Amino acid sequence: MKHEIAAGDFKAKCLALLDEVRDEQKTLVITKRGIPVARLVPIAPVAKSYGGSLRGTVRIHGDLFSAGEKWDAEQDA
Repeated sequence: MKHEIAAGDFKAKCLALLDEVRDEQKTLVITKRGIPVARLVPIAPVAKSYGGSLRGTVRIHGDLFSAGEKWDAEQDA
């Protein structure tokens, strides 16, 4: 269902209408002298990146780069 509102009414109720469009996921057509001039539509929520959603949930214990073996890099093969 398409809802229409006059530009003057939209100006007076703008912030409440923005919340309504977001919450109810409905489209609002803004008219001027009865002629449609703009359409206010809700945007799709932005998905979090997989890596960003895990931020703060991983704990590191010990040395990440150690294989548990001791070795000398200068030792001849």
